[in-house]
Amino acid sequence: MQAQALDLPGVFRLTSPVHADRRGRLVETFRLDALAAVGIDVAFVQHNHSRSVQHTIRGMHWQRDPAQGKLVTVTHGAAWDVVAEVRPTAPAFGRHVAVRLEPGISVWVPPGYAHGFCALAPDTDVIYALTAPWAAGEGRGVRWDDPTLAIPWPINDPVLSEADRALPSLTDLDPGDLPVVR
Repeated sequence: MQAQALDLPGVFRLTSPVHADRRGRLVETFRLDALAAVGIDVAFVQHNHSRSVQHTIRGMHWQRDPAQGKLVTVTHGAAWDVVAEVRPTAPAFGRHVAVRLEPGISVWVPPGYAHGFCALAPDTDVIYALTAPWAAGEGRGVRWDDPTLAIPWPINDPVLSEADRALPSLTDLDPGDLPVVR
């Protein structure tokens, strides 16, 4: 597993070899020593799996308290994955990075960042390894097309959940809705 630091503090693109033959493929999606070597020293407490139809955008989300770190891995299909800094006191406030994810490529999202993705292929499967369990009522987010973040999504007319359609812009967000990072 190779780690490449991205343009937001603590965010990494992780690449693992894809071993394929006539039976299919095998990809190492998590390796504790490889993460620790770049300063990612975490314990995962929950794994989530989503399957999205092509052109679905899920995001931009975070959990307020406890904030969650996420190891995001595509196991089937492809996704345009985005991480954004939404904490107003952070030097990188309002900046984002985007990475194309497919089998063999993951992204580490530290606690406190907003995260989302666009499914680029039919039946895109995404696994999230989380550092904090889901907490009822603590999920937050901002609009996928927030003008402050100005994310260059690869599509203009996404499939969205009703909850994502109703998210506020970053400038309209209540400060109490921001991630709590300890």
